[in-house]
Amino acid sequence: MRSAILKTALSAVVVVLVAGIPAQATTKPDTFPLPNGFQPEGIAIGGPYAYFGSRATGDIYRADLRTGKGAVISKGPGTQSLGLKTDGRRLFVAGGNAGNARVVDLRTGAVLKSYQLATGTSFVNDVILTGRAAYFTDSANPVLYKLELGRGGALPDEAVKIPLSGAIQYTTGNNANGIAPSPDRRSLLIVQSNTGKLFEVDPSSGVTTEVDLGGELLTNGDGLLLSGRTLYAVQNRLNTIAVIGLARDGSSGTVVRRLTDPRFDVPTTVAASGHRLYLPNARFTTPPTPDTTYDVVSVKR
Repeated sequence: MRSAILKTALSAVVVVLVAGIPAQATTKPDTFPLPNGFQPEGIAIGGPYAYFGSRATGDIYRADLRTGKGAVISKGPGTQSLGLKTDGRRLFVAGGNAGNARVVDLRTGAVLKSYQLATGTSFVNDVILTGRAAYFTDSANPVLYKLELGRGGALPDEAVKIPLSGAIQYTTGNNANGIAPSPDRRSLLIVQSNTGKLFEVDPSSGVTTEVDLGGELLTNGDGLLLSGRTLYAVQNRLNTIAVIGLARDGSSGTVVRRLTDPRFDVPTTVAASGHRLYLPNARFTTPPTPDTTYDVVSVKR
C-alpha cells in the first residue's frame, strides 16, 4: 500500500516537471507591468499575446498573458502609436497626431507599409478590422480612413477617405474615438469622447445616425469592444467601462451596468481573452517622465 502511494506521488511530480512549469504558475496574472515611461494607449490581443503601443515613441510591446512578461518587438518612429488591431499575423496601428497609420509584421517587427492619412492638424485615434477592410478614426477631422484589403489580406497602395456626415457634429476636444462593428456587421459604431454620444456609421457613405441609449451618455468614451451584442465602452477619465446591450442592427442599446476597479488609472482601450477584459492604464492625470510606471489590469466581464 505504501509503495502504491509513493508511486502515485512520484507520478504527479513527473507530470509537473514534464509540463515545465509549477502548477501554481498556470494562473494568468491579473495585473502586470509595462516598461517605465512607456505611456501606453492601445491594446490588441492575438492568441496568448497582448500588444501595446507607446504614445511616447511609437514602440510596440508584446506581453505574454500567461506570465505578464514581454519585450518591445517593433521600434517606433518617434511618433505616437494609439489604437491597435491584429489579424493574427499583422498589427494595424493608428498614428495619432502624426496623421498616419502603419502595418507591422508580428513575426519580425518590420513595418510592412505606412500610410500618410492626413496633413495638418489630425489625430488618428483608433482602428477596427472588418475582414475586408481596416477603418481608422480621426478625432480632429470628421472622416474615416479606409484600407481596403485585397485577396489574402493584401494591403492597398493608398487609403480612401470617407467623410462623416449626418448626426455627428465635431466640436472642441476629442471627437470620434473608439470604433467597433455593429452586431449585424452591416455598419460601424464610433463613440464621440467630448459629447459622450455613440453613432452608427454607414461605411460606404459615411452617413451617421445617433444610437439611442435612452438618454445615457458615454462621456470620455475611448476604446470600444464588441462581443456578440454586448458593447464594452471604456470611459477613460471616469475609470469606468460601460456595458451596453445593443439591438442587432446597432441602432439602439441599453447601458446594463458599469464596471470599475480600484486599480484603474485612466484606462484607455480594452481587449478580451477568455472571460477577462484587459486594459492598459494610460495615467493621463500623472505627468509622464522616463521613470513613470505603467501597467495593465484585467477584470472579469
